[in-house]
Amino acid sequence: MAVESQIRAAIRDCVNRTSRKPFRWGGKEGYQQLLAIGQILRSLPCREIDTDYLSVLSVWIDHTLNSNLTLASDLSEAHQWLQRIADCLHYPEHAKVSIDDVTDITKNAKISLTSLQVRREMEELLQQFVPEPQQHPAQFALKKKLQQLWHKYGANLLHCYDIPGLPPDNLKMEALFSHLRRHQRRISGRKSTVELRDFGHFKVLFLAQSEKQLLKQIQQVPLAQYKAQRLRLTLAEAPRQQKRRLHRNPASTIQALVNQHTELLTVLESQALSYHLDS
Repeated sequence: MAVESQIRAAIRDCVNRTSRKPFRWGGKEGYQQLLAIGQILRSLPCREIDTDYLSVLSVWIDHTLNSNLTLASDLSEAHQWLQRIADCLHYPEHAKVSIDDVTDITKNAKISLTSLQVRREMEELLQQFVPEPQQHPAQFALKKKLQQLWHKYGANLLHCYDIPGLPPDNLKMEALFSHLRRHQRRISGRKSTVELRDFGHFKVLFLAQSEKQLLKQIQQVPLAQYKAQRLRLTLAEAPRQQKRRLHRNPASTIQALVNQHTELLTVLESQALSYHLDS
């Protein structure tokens, strides 16, 4: 029952995936996650005992996937067009920013790239992007919004391409600042980062006169209490880690739960058989 509850939670998570503009779409990722779960449950062998629930669950998942196949395909193609727009603007790779990336912000400099060339590529892309409003509503909404923004602001967005060494956007720099602020809030527990902007990372060192004194303060915590708090933290983080594994690789995560379900079922069947033999 516990494993089945985790599988249900994984399915509920598919319809509650959050989006992060502009490239992370929760609906698209949720459908792909549900597709991976359906493939695992569909491959289960038919058994007579205690697997009817997973079989019915697989049928409902297949029904949901088939009902939303057209919309998911339209959304996936719209996401590909959005990526083509980003490639047309020659944006850098959208990866997680760390402290080490601060020296790489200007490494993606545009070589022999002008605003005229970017404008020409964008105009050609707009001419190629002609979705049908009835058959592809997501792509049509993307094209309509893109066309409005391009005609309204396009002329004021391309000056950076004429300046050597200037990145096409400041997203990476803003992401770096956000990373530093989140880290300062996490280690301080304070919402405001104004006072911790300069010394937040080193505040723990200022509380001790020396490293020896700092080590002595750390060793004052009893080992048993430390292990108990670590276990409490591990149990509290288990649902988040499970959701993280589910988002990164839903197929292997669900497969592990299914394998655990099968092993527990085998143990219960053997225990029931031994009980009947003894009685």
